[in-house]
Amino acid sequence: MKTKKLADLAKTIRSKNAGTDKITFDIIFREKENYELVKNSGVLNNKLICSLFNIKEKDIADFVEFDPAYAIKFTIFRKKPSGSPGESDIFGCQQYPPLLDVEIPIK
Repeated sequence: MKTKKLADLAKTIRSKNAGTDKITFDIIFREKENYELVKNSGVLNNKLICSLFNIKEKDIADFVEFDPAYAIKFTIFRKKPSGSPGESDIFGCQQYPPLLDVEIPIK
């Protein structure tokens, strides 16, 4: 089966703060076709998120597929509050790289 990396299909993959105790991830597509391909593949799901970010399913606050914007968004709870001792990414902007190499099946 042929696959493409998520980074090759999405226009934007990013993470950022969603308050002091959450990080939100945005995967935004330029083309409806790529958005639909990824969405319909079912690859991006809670199980994968847990695996990529070493969290439990209860640590996922939201998972949304937003058709009007060709976007998939999910939010996870931080292990430590933003800016607390031992926390390494105050703005949450360096958490997205595990998503880049996710393989999406293509036809």
